[in-house]
Amino acid sequence: MKPANVKAYAAQTATSSLAPHAIGRREPGPTDVEMDILFCGVCHSDLHQAQNEWHNTLYPCVPGHEIVGRVTRVGKDVKKFKAGDMGATGCMVDSCRTCENCKNGNEQYCLSFPVFTYNGQDKHLGGHTFGGYSTSIVVDEAFTLRVPAGMDLAATAPLLCAGITTYSPLRHWKVGPGQKVGIVGLGGLGHMGVKFARAFGAHVVLFTTSPGKVADGLRLGAHEVVVSKDAEAVRKHTSTFNFILDAVSAQHDINLYLSLLKLDGTLTQVGAPEQPLPVSVFNLILPRRNFAGSAIGGIAETQEMLNFCAEHKIVSDIEIIPMQKINEAWERLLRQDVRYRFVIDMASLKG
Repeated sequence: MKPANVKAYAAQTATSSLAPHAIGRREPGPTDVEMDILFCGVCHSDLHQAQNEWHNTLYPCVPGHEIVGRVTRVGKDVKKFKAGDMGATGCMVDSCRTCENCKNGNEQYCLSFPVFTYNGQDKHLGGHTFGGYSTSIVVDEAFTLRVPAGMDLAATAPLLCAGITTYSPLRHWKVGPGQKVGIVGLGGLGHMGVKFARAFGAHVVLFTTSPGKVADGLRLGAHEVVVSKDAEAVRKHTSTFNFILDAVSAQHDINLYLSLLKLDGTLTQVGAPEQPLPVSVFNLILPRRNFAGSAIGGIAETQEMLNFCAEHKIVSDIEIIPMQKINEAWERLLRQDVRYRFVIDMASLKG
């Protein structure tokens, strides 16, 4: 059957702006869920990918992996969804499902590599996958998430990447009451890290380069906010943290933050600077510190995160834009002129 054409916005080259483009979506198979996309978050990864900054982009590129929508059709074997339900799709739409990691619920670390929501291998239509800057999407039920009732749908969208990217490491390293936790950077990722660390019961210290974000950091749940350009203020926290989540994607002094960890403390990097970060090995050896990384979570953990957010009334701080403003939003994103996540209202593309 010929794929259905749907409206989307795409980059045709690494230097072109996003512009209207028609893409094909498959007819729902037996285990598929079709969704009318209502909102799609704007992730910095979208910009990196569209501009081929990671040197692996396939064109035309339709970004978007923070997708919330209304289910319109389901395949005959689908058990968890029906037409009218609210569903969601994050960064993955498939994986091998057979390797050790997939079987353990870590599909994001699939040994054969997960199929990403965009710029991945399309196993059904051939070519590559297209993301949520579009009016609809078809995803296997195993990679479709349920949005709990009562959640703000627009503010839920960024949870599918920014939310799970920060929730997963905080959970994995068992952040909780009695711990001192640092969050480095107050952007799309960092503001979610602050909210989750506070909800988990930790004492939360935010590090930001911007004095103008001190009040916001406290409002979002930090117990303390340190302007990281103040070297003396930072040094006061030397060797006191159990865990630090670094959400900064620009070049920065990672050794400064490693020095703040206690014995057996861990710094986990979720921000992705373009260039390597030089690490002084003695910052790890003394006193037995850990430097780790983390990606998104698996499907079960992402659903757990959505349920946790519904229970604790946690969503992202957002600014809603029409699809036609996406290029302007990307320019503002580069200037860090958003608090703290853009979300596209897809109704603007359907008229």
